[in-house]
Amino acid sequence: MKYNFLIKTLLPAIFLGFILQSFSEKKKSIQQSILWEQGTGDYNNYRIPSIIVTPKGTLLAFCEGREAGDAGDIDLLLKRSEDNGKTWSNEQIVWDDAQNTCGNPCPVVDEETGRIWLFLTWNNGEDHESAIIHKTSSSPRIPYLCYSDDDGKTWSEPVNMGETCRNDSWGWYATGPGIGVQVKNGKYKGRLVIPANHSYDDPNGNVRRGPYGYGAHVLYSDDHGETWQKSEPIKPGCNESQLTELSDGTLVMNMRSYNDKHARAISFSKDGGNTWSEIEHDYQLVESVCQASILNFGPFKGQQMHLFLNPAVTVARTHMTVKTSFDNCKNWSNGKLIYAGPSAYSCLTKLPNGKVGMFFEAGEKSAYEKMVFVAFDPIELFTAGTILNEGSLKK
Repeated sequence: MKYNFLIKTLLPAIFLGFILQSFSEKKKSIQQSILWEQGTGDYNNYRIPSIIVTPKGTLLAFCEGREAGDAGDIDLLLKRSEDNGKTWSNEQIVWDDAQNTCGNPCPVVDEETGRIWLFLTWNNGEDHESAIIHKTSSSPRIPYLCYSDDDGKTWSEPVNMGETCRNDSWGWYATGPGIGVQVKNGKYKGRLVIPANHSYDDPNGNVRRGPYGYGAHVLYSDDHGETWQKSEPIKPGCNESQLTELSDGTLVMNMRSYNDKHARAISFSKDGGNTWSEIEHDYQLVESVCQASILNFGPFKGQQMHLFLNPAVTVARTHMTVKTSFDNCKNWSNGKLIYAGPSAYSCLTKLPNGKVGMFFEAGEKSAYEKMVFVAFDPIELFTAGTILNEGSLKK
């Protein structure tokens, strides 16, 4: 009788306690920070996340500080973390050009020199994207480049790169947004590569009700960032690109698609990004025409792992989800829901302590309320449940 009593009463309580303890420990293992929030600070809005790890192990999180929407007075902002994202520095301004637009951050680290290169784009704040595409704007949209040699604490004056990195026939121009890569394998090892995008003349196109199309390209450097070249364009109907490197040195461009496929457009390069294959669509990577991020995470449990992160829905921008690939991006599996609520642009990184780092836009009523950083052990990618529950976004 006493034995049965113990089984019926104490064991369930012990089991429940174990479950609650495990749940609590899991939640403690997930770091969460709100780096910027709409309606706070010196700007009305914050958008366009980018995050990278420096050679010294410092996290650099970039975003745009906006007075309004995609046009107008936009400054490029930065926060730094020297403890794997547990705490963050005060906001610093990387570039503020009066009332003009300074945005689309796309940094890359030269691991051989330690220099951090940062591409971004500029346009007259009075010009909107439609006017730039139609080439009726007061000035074109131009790529700029700056760098830091002190772990992101200070930055050089941005330099106009339009002469070598932009085609005069293009209208719109944008770097990333997100991050670039340095090639690690093969003939082009050491090359710095930046994903970029543009609009182009197309008699059959219909971008902003004009004969234009959207395309992508990359910028690359073989002399540690001293000079840059642009690749052949990738088209049609793709922009807001990110890229990753496969184990044999092949580069994969992963792009937002306007081809009514509800999936990511992809293209491959065997020559370090100079030329690209015809685009195809990866129907495993569902999208609703939104920016996304991709990352070669490196070895995990003895296998090379790639990560892909985006709002994994065909309509609207919700359900931020990460998927994994262990076969050079051929197959994607283990979809892990990060946040079910409104969510949009994102950026992935691997932290110095081996954790997965994510920096993305999310909110409770709108996807653009907060700029959220989360970090967790990669084993969480293969466990049940979400990383952040709806309503859990907090400082």
